Amino acid sequence: MAKSSEPQVEDEVKVDLDDPNLFINRELGLLEFHRRVLEEAEDESNPLLERVKFLGIVGSILDEFYMVRVAGLKKQVAAGVVDVPPDGMTPAEQIAAIRKVAYQLMVESRECLRDDILPRLGEAGVHILDYEALNSKQKENVKSYFDEVVFPVLTPLGFDPGHPFPHISNLSLNLAVLIRENGHHHFARIKIPGTLPRLVPIKRSSGSVRKDGTVPHNHYFVWLEQVIAANLDALFPGMEVLESHPFRVIRDADFVIQELEASDLLETIEDGVRQRRFGSVTRVTVNDEMPSHIREILIENMEMDRNDMYTLEGPLGLSSLMGLYGSIERYDLKYPPFSPPVPAPLRIDPVDGNIFSAMRRGDILIHHPYDSFKPVVDFLRTAARDPDVLAIKQTLYRVGRNSPVVRALMEARENGKQVTVLVELKARFDEESNIEWAKALEREGVHVIYGLLGLKTHSKIALVVRQEGETIRRYMHLATGNYNAITAQLYEDIGLFTCDEDLGADATDLLNYLTGYSAKMDYRKLLVAPINLRDRIDDLIEREIEHQRTDKNGHLIFKMNSLVDKRMIQSLYRASNAGVKIDLIVRGICCLRPGIEGVSENIRVISVVGRFLEHSRIYYFCNGGNEEIFLGSADLMPRNLNRRVELVFPLEDASLVRYLRDGVLDEYMHDNVKARIMQSDGTYVRRKPESKEEPLNIQTYLLEQRLETSED
Repeated sequence: MAKSSEPQVEDEVKVDLDDPNLFINRELGLLEFHRRVLEEAEDESNPLLERVKFLGIVGSILDEFYMVRVAGLKKQVAAGVVDVPPDGMTPAEQIAAIRKVAYQLMVESRECLRDDILPRLGEAGVHILDYEALNSKQKENVKSYFDEVVFPVLTPLGFDPGHPFPHISNLSLNLAVLIRENGHHHFARIKIPGTLPRLVPIKRSSGSVRKDGTVPHNHYFVWLEQVIAANLDALFPGMEVLESHPFRVIRDADFVIQELEASDLLETIEDGVRQRRFGSVTRVTVNDEMPSHIREILIENMEMDRNDMYTLEGPLGLSSLMGLYGSIERYDLKYPPFSPPVPAPLRIDPVDGNIFSAMRRGDILIHHPYDSFKPVVDFLRTAARDPDVLAIKQTLYRVGRNSPVVRALMEARENGKQVTVLVELKARFDEESNIEWAKALEREGVHVIYGLLGLKTHSKIALVVRQEGETIRRYMHLATGNYNAITAQLYEDIGLFTCDEDLGADATDLLNYLTGYSAKMDYRKLLVAPINLRDRIDDLIEREIEHQRTDKNGHLIFKMNSLVDKRMIQSLYRASNAGVKIDLIVRGICCLRPGIEGVSENIRVISVVGRFLEHSRIYYFCNGGNEEIFLGSADLMPRNLNRRVELVFPLEDASLVRYLRDGVLDEYMHDNVKARIMQSDGTYVRRKPESKEEPLNIQTYLLEQRLETSED
C-alpha cells in the first residue's frame, strides 16, 4: 500500500498550492452568492410575494456589502496597503471588479422588478404604481395622506452661504431639489422619512366575484418619494420648484473598536453606532434623469469618488420591498405556512418528567426550522423555575427584540439562580439591540460579560448546573445558530441537548475562559477557536488522507456558510490530490476552485439557496468507516479560526450521526431544484433532474418529512 501512495505524494509536492490561480477572490465570491439570491427572485416557481422578498434581500445584502466590504477595501487603498489576498488581487483591482459585477446585479434586479414581477403583481391584484399613473381619485387620497401624515415629518434643508451642506446619513433616501426665488437658484435636500412606509397604500378596491364566491381585494401602492416630489410646493411656498431627483447614500458602517483604549466597552460601542451614520460615502445611487449639475453638487459636497455614483433606472433602495411582503395578507402569493413540531424525545409528559429527564435518557438533536424552537426556550424556563437548578451560564450573539430567551434568564435571576451571560456587543448591526439587553440583564442582577479583548464571541452555548442528590449534573444546549426565536423560523440550524459529563466539563472550562482568566489549551471533546479548532480540523483532514492511502475510502463532507481560509483550502487540496472524495455544501463564499486537474478534481462544491437561509455548520469525516460528525458555530474563514471564540462539538450518538449522514447530508447532495454546482471559474450552474430522477428540493423534503413524522 505504501508504494502505491508514493506517486500521489510526489504529485502533491509538484503542485504550488500558493498559486493565486487556485483561489477565488472573497469579494467576488460573495457577489456570486448575491447573484444566486437574485436567481430566486427571478425563479417563476417561487410564490410571487416571496420573489418580491428575495429582491428586497438582494438590495439589503448589497447595501451591507458596500457598508462593510467595499468600505474596508477603500480604507486599504487610502492607507496604501500592499498585502493581497490568496487570489493576488490588489484592493484597487478588487474595487474595480466589484463595481462592474455589483452594478450588473443592481441593473438586473430592477429589470426583474420592472419587466416581470410588477406586471405579475398587477395581474394578481397588487398594483405598485408611479404617481403619474394614478387617477384623480387616487391622487386625492394620496394628497390627504401627504397633508396629514407625511408633511408634518418633512424637514427641507437648504444649501447656500447661510446654510452648510446638510449631513446625509447612511442608508437614507433623499430628494435633491432645485428651486428658484427672485431669479436665484437654490439647492435643497429632503430626507424621505424612514419611519413611514416606502410604498404608500392607496384605498383598496374590490374586484369581481371569483368562481368560489369570494370577492378579491385589489391593493394599490405608490412610491413615497414620488408623493413628496408631487407636493413640493407645500414645502417651498412662494417659490418655484424647478426639478427634483431622488438619490440614496451608503456609507462606511464598519467602525473599528479600539478596545485597548476603551475604558468602557459599552459606551465605546454606543458611540460607534452613532458615528456609523456619517462614515465616508461608499455608494450613491441616482436615476438617469438627474442632471450633471446636481450630480456635481452631491459629489463635491459629500467628498465622494465620482466612480461611486451609480445610475439606475427605477426605484432606489430595493431593500424596502421587504415591507411590502409583510403588509399584504395574500397567503396565496406566499409559501404555505407551517407549524414546526417538537421532536418526539422532547414531548414531555408534564406529570412524569421534564426536559432534564428527557436529556438524561440520551442526546437529543433539534433541526430548525423543521423542529420548533420552543424546546430551547422551555429548557431555560424550566431551569429558571426548577428549585434544584443552581446556575445558568450562556452566550448571546444575536437574540433580536422581545427575546423569550432573555426573559427566561431574567426570570431565573428573579428566582435566585446565579445567572451569567456573555453578551457580544460587537455583533455587527445588532449592537443596539445587544446593548439594550445587556443593560436590562444587569438591572436584574445578572452577571453580564461583554466579551474578550480583541475577539468576538460567536459560540452558541447554554449551560445549566443542577443539584441532584449529592452530585452536580450539567445540562447543555449547544448549537450552530443564534438564540433568536424569530430567525429560528427562517434559518436552517442544528442544536444538541446533552448532559454528557466530558462535554459538561469542557463547557465549564470554556465559560470560565470567557468570563474570567484562563490559559487552558486542552479540551476533552470540544474544538474551540482560537485555541485548538484550526489544528484539530487540520489533523482530522490529515487522518482522512491516511485512511485514503490505506483503505481507499477517504471521504469528507463539510457544510458551512463560507470557505475562505487559505490554509484550510490548501489542506482540502492536499486531501483531494491524495484521492479523498470531498463534498462541500457552501451556501455563500467559496474561495476554493473545484475540478482542477491535479489539485481538486475530487472536490465537488454545491450551494443551496431557497426558502430558508442555510446556516448550520456540519463537518463529516468517514474515518475508515468509524464515522464522525462535528457541529458548531464556525465557518472555515480566517476570522472564525483566528479572531473569534467559536465552539465546535462532536455528535457521538450513532443514530444521530446516521440521521445527519443519510437523512440530511446525502439528501443535500441529491438536491436538483435549489442546488447549484460551482464551476472552476467561480460561477454556478443549477443542478437539474436527470432522466427518471424525481425533483428534490432539500428544504421542502425535510419540511414535509418532519410534518409527516409529527402526524404519526
